[in-house]
Amino acid sequence: MDFSQIKMVVTDMDGTLLNSKHQVSRRFFEIFAALQQKNIQFVAASGRQYHSIVDKLNPIKEDILVIAENGALVKEKDHELLVTPIQQHLKDELLGIIEEIEGAHAMLCGKYNAYFDEKSASFLGDLKEYYSNYEIHKNLRDVTDQIIKIAVYHNQNAEAHIYPALKDLEHLLKVKVSGLYWVDLNHSNAHKGYALDKLMKDHGLASHEVMVFGDYNNDLEMLELSDYSFAMANAHPNVKKVAKYETASNDDYGVERILEQLV
Repeated sequence: MDFSQIKMVVTDMDGTLLNSKHQVSRRFFEIFAALQQKNIQFVAASGRQYHSIVDKLNPIKEDILVIAENGALVKEKDHELLVTPIQQHLKDELLGIIEEIEGAHAMLCGKYNAYFDEKSASFLGDLKEYYSNYEIHKNLRDVTDQIIKIAVYHNQNAEAHIYPALKDLEHLLKVKVSGLYWVDLNHSNAHKGYALDKLMKDHGLASHEVMVFGDYNNDLEMLELSDYSFAMANAHPNVKKVAKYETASNDDYGVERILEQLV
């Protein structure tokens, strides 16, 4: 493959750049320095909260672009490039539907703060990995913050237990299985593909100038934008169908292996 025209690298976090222990490798940070020398822009694109992403990438946070909450928030340093909230009238309706799903736990995601209800407190240890800024409320309907994503958690399998109850809402908003335990609800224009398309237009980039890595269904739209799209070996079958290439797993330096070829 000829990577000579690549000007931007975009990677998902969980299951992609992060290993199974939710860590970024030292190897990646060494490669990042080489990307900078070649003036190749790096974009972290995740369903995670903004603060959670930059915590993982703290040494380089001033030098990257961030697509957070599945594309509902895009930032460069302190500058918001895109914010796409869920329509306010949908919030309470969605909470009502989620409350009827056995074993489901809803989290409201504002731009910089997440909101859990008291019944999710028992899962707080797991949730802290993804949400470093949060509040606990008795009733999520009382939250007045602008909401950009509703994340729904199931401690067994979100695709089996949550997605079937929410898939009929896909005409109203984005319903994405974003991990083994998560289904994410966003505005219909709040997805990684929409956000990346904006960044590509802002930077004047074409599909052959962008490299993209992903592993789950919330990565599909952004993978479709690149001529150099890579599915991780551990990726969901849908991702492997859409991506043009495959790399090693997130625990076997799949992203780093390709970036080493790039630099």
